[in-house]
Amino acid sequence: MRILVWHVHGGWMEAFVRGQHEYLLPAEPDGGPWGLGRGGRDWPGNAVEVDLATLDPDSVDAVVLQRPEEIAVVARTLGRRPGTDLPAVYLEHNTPKGDVPFTLHPMADQNTIPVVHVTHFNQLFWDTGSASTVVIEHGIPDPGHLYAGDREEMGVVVNEPVRRGRVTGTDLLPGFAGVGPLRVFGMGTEHLPEALNLKGFGLSDERLRIAGDVPAPELHIELARCRLYLHPLRWTSLGLALLEAMHLGMPVLALGTTEAYRAIPRGAGLVSNDLEELQSFARRLLDDPDDAYAIGLLAREAALERYGLAKFHRAWDEVLGDLGTVHLERQPFPGTERRASTGAERQPEPLSHDAERTRP
Repeated sequence: MRILVWHVHGGWMEAFVRGQHEYLLPAEPDGGPWGLGRGGRDWPGNAVEVDLATLDPDSVDAVVLQRPEEIAVVARTLGRRPGTDLPAVYLEHNTPKGDVPFTLHPMADQNTIPVVHVTHFNQLFWDTGSASTVVIEHGIPDPGHLYAGDREEMGVVVNEPVRRGRVTGTDLLPGFAGVGPLRVFGMGTEHLPEALNLKGFGLSDERLRIAGDVPAPELHIELARCRLYLHPLRWTSLGLALLEAMHLGMPVLALGTTEAYRAIPRGAGLVSNDLEELQSFARRLLDDPDDAYAIGLLAREAALERYGLAKFHRAWDEVLGDLGTVHLERQPFPGTERRASTGAERQPEPLSHDAERTRP
């Protein structure tokens, strides 16, 4: 199939474009959210940059939507309306915002475009009304078992932790810094030292080591040198960095929120909302590299089984193959009913802040 899809969430696209289809990525000279194309990434040749304005409308077999605004853009530029003239699926990356659990999804109460959620938690908490939904969990290109754990540090990967604040658990970092050093990767992390002010907690600035935004291959190597991975995010669709850390063979610690409990089985780390319990476990791993290594092996085994690329692509091939026929017969998520929605409720919203920004 020839699938039109925007480069919106870089981590998710890393997996998607490694399937068997041809992926048409809109590109514009100045890039940006509507024309990033490949974004300079080392993707297979079947991920092709296209000019949407000159793209042959009949050459597109389906579109994977990720923003409500894309429906109008596709209809205007290709003359084919998603869900009517063009088979379409809507991919929801994020947890709902606003009045949870009553947040109405932009694609609620329609029966022509199925909604694909990346976690069961998202499917449960988004109100999609009578719209058809399915869950396809993440797939991760395996970086390999790179874990060394030679640095007595906790690795953290988070984008814009100062702006996002409590969403990413930024306020929890000083407590963990009191247990041991943190090495933090991601965009906007250079603002963390001033924002956290560890000296105000009686801690040395050396407890916070900013690694910044680095390319994925370097990130994997440097992150794997940390003794353990810390995932302090309160409210986000399951972070891909957490799954990558597990693939690397790292033991992981996470808050017991959203889908973390499903991603991290018993023995692969610790999932808890008890901060003292998490900090105590972190101290144990920092003190015992052999224990950390053994736990990391279990984390890697679990990640390969649940979030492997082959499983991910099989699920997507099934959904894409069904578009235009089977999705009309799918049942809505249990317990939902068709109802009227006001225009104000259905207004498109900008991409929410827990979707990963992509590097040009």
